Amino acid sequence: MSLPQFRENLELLFPELESLPHQDTLARLLARIDGNQIQESLLEMIERLMHNKKFARYLIEHCYPIAIDGTGKLKREWLWTEQCLERQIHSKEEKETRLQYHVYVLEAKLAFANGMTIPLLSEFLNYENGDQERNKQDYELKAFSRLAARLKGHFPRLPVLLLLDGLYAEGPVFELCRRYHWQFMIVLQDKDLPSVWEEVKGLGKLQLQNHREQKWGNRKQRFRWVNDIEYRYGEQERKKQILHVVVCEEMWEEIAANSPAVVSKTARHAWISSQPLTRENVHERCNLGARYRWAIEEGILVEKRQGYQYQHSFSYNWEAMRGFHFLMQIAHLLNTLVENSARLVRLVQNRGRRGLLWFLRTTCGGPWLDAERIRQIIASPCQIRLE
Repeated sequence: MSLPQFRENLELLFPELESLPHQDTLARLLARIDGNQIQESLLEMIERLMHNKKFARYLIEHCYPIAIDGTGKLKREWLWTEQCLERQIHSKEEKETRLQYHVYVLEAKLAFANGMTIPLLSEFLNYENGDQERNKQDYELKAFSRLAARLKGHFPRLPVLLLLDGLYAEGPVFELCRRYHWQFMIVLQDKDLPSVWEEVKGLGKLQLQNHREQKWGNRKQRFRWVNDIEYRYGEQERKKQILHVVVCEEMWEEIAANSPAVVSKTARHAWISSQPLTRENVHERCNLGARYRWAIEEGILVEKRQGYQYQHSFSYNWEAMRGFHFLMQIAHLLNTLVENSARLVRLVQNRGRRGLLWFLRTTCGGPWLDAERIRQIIASPCQIRLE
């Protein structure tokens, strides 16, 4: 970015740019800024896109699908800031345990069925939010309550469909979602909520009409669901939630990994739904909604392994580290919009994501940009059209 031609082109694209800050200067600035203010800029951009209905075609039953998942950001062998969490690490070689200090983040991302994943909110777990008297650290479900409250505060009337893994299959989460008027699709594992599974087996014999068979891509699917399951929880099971459970069994064929032989594969998935399931909505809620919870894992993997340096602290000051994190997410949002824009979709298909970024980098560093043409484009109205 310090190359003369790159600097000249950057000033051409952004006339208000006066200079490029040094890394140390940026770190000192971020240390004095509340990171949430930077995240506000990200939220304002997304809110503007929503207001302009840029994501309207990707909604699930008129709701925005939001996936939430936690991930480790970085770990160290020493306590570099008091906000770090700590855990015991067992070493087989040394045959002893040692303390490791780490940063854990709960992420919320828009996860659309076309594969587009948009960063939305991050909630950092930290030592201060733990229970000091009980010697209990901050944990993911507690952070979920904080993140959900922030999400509701920023988007009070947004129709939301939460996509969650099996960790969140519990009464307080169902209750919170219903209080915020959010829909949800939550993974139900075989070992979780045994009373619900008993109801699925019992009521399933009475709701024999609740099934659908179809072919989706190369997969043959069979859906079976049970509506209106009463789930009790809390002290003496005084609280109650009405849940709906769907099970998807599917079969497909693929080439074996170590031979040209064709092998048959099977899979089974189960989800808890906040809304009753029907033949008309089960495909959309399961295949286009719940299954794409994996998109948040893919999005985090992209940030960790494909150039965003998610696991790099950039600073050992807590606020500066958070500031760099939110700047990274703004960059990821901008790149995602570029990759999925109607003007550049063919270029992405031909060159791939990394090829596109390399093309943009070399273009910004090259001497062939037409200055007058750039000024005309900047002066004209601009509209993002997603493919």
